[in-house]
Amino acid sequence: MHKTALVPHAHLPRAHHDCHVLASTVDVSGAAHWLLAERAPQPGGDVLPFDALVVSVHPGGTVELTELSAVRARWPHLDRLPDGGFVVAASRTRRYEDADQVQVFDTLGRETSSFSVGDAIEHLLVDGAGHVWVGHFDENPAGIRRWSATGRLVWTSDGAPIPGLFDCYALNVSGTAAWACPYTDFPLVELRPDRPVRVWANRVRGARAVAVHGERVAFYGGYGEERDRLAHAELTETSVEPTDVGVLTLHDGPLPGRRRVVGRGSRIYVQAEPFTTWEVFDLSS
Repeated sequence: MHKTALVPHAHLPRAHHDCHVLASTVDVSGAAHWLLAERAPQPGGDVLPFDALVVSVHPGGTVELTELSAVRARWPHLDRLPDGGFVVAASRTRRYEDADQVQVFDTLGRETSSFSVGDAIEHLLVDGAGHVWVGHFDENPAGIRRWSATGRLVWTSDGAPIPGLFDCYALNVSGTAAWACPYTDFPLVELRPDRPVRVWANRVRGARAVAVHGERVAFYGGYGEERDRLAHAELTETSVEPTDVGVLTLHDGPLPGRRRVVGRGSRIYVQAEPFTTWEVFDLSS
C-alpha cells in the first residue's frame, strides 16, 4: 500500500505553545485558527464564562490575534466569518445553556448574538457566504443543517433523499456548497441550497473526511486498520467507483495518530496532536 505525505500548511507561533488548544480549524479561505485558553477545561469544575484568544495564521504567514470576551463553550467548535468575526459553539448542550450554545463575536472579540443549533455537533463549518453548516452525530436526529450567522435556519436535510443519515461522519464546505458522507450507508452527498440534493452510492466505509475535485473524490479515514486510509475514487452518474487505496501520513513520515480533520473543496486538512500544526492533502494537485 503506497503512502501519500501531507504538506505543511500553517503553524501556531511558538510564543503560544504554552497555552491549551481548545479548538482549531481552517476556514474557507485557507486561514488557520486556534482558540486558546490558559489551561485545559476541567469537566464540571470550570467557572464559565472565560476569556480566550484566537490566533489566526493567514496564507502567506501573517499572524492576527483576537481576544474573545466571555466564551461559554467548555468543549467548543470554532470558525471564522467572512467579515472577520468568529463563531464559537458548544458541541453539547445542557438545558440551562441551550439558548447560548452558539456565540457570534465581532472583529474586536465582542459577542454580538447567540442562538442554538441543537445538541451533538460533529462538524461546524462556515461557508463563503457566512452561513454556518452543522452536521450532528447520532445523539441528535437533525442530520445536517445550514444556519445564518444570526441563527435563522436556512436549509435542512429533513426530507432530503439521503439514505441512512444517522451520523454526519464527514462534512466538506467550500464556497456555498457542502459535501457529506454520513453513517450508516456512507453515500456521497452534494448539498447546494439552490439545487436538489445529489446522492451517489458509495462502498468506502467509515471515512472521516472527504475531498472533491471535478469528478474525482478522496476519502480519508476508516475503521480499525483503515484509520489512516486514503481512498481515491471517481464519480459516475449514480455511484462512487474506487480507483486506488493508500495511506496518508504526516509530511515527515509517521501516521497522524490523534488528529483533527477539516474538508474544504479539494483539500483535506489534518492536525495531529499536540495540535499546533495543520498539514494538507490537495486532490487537485
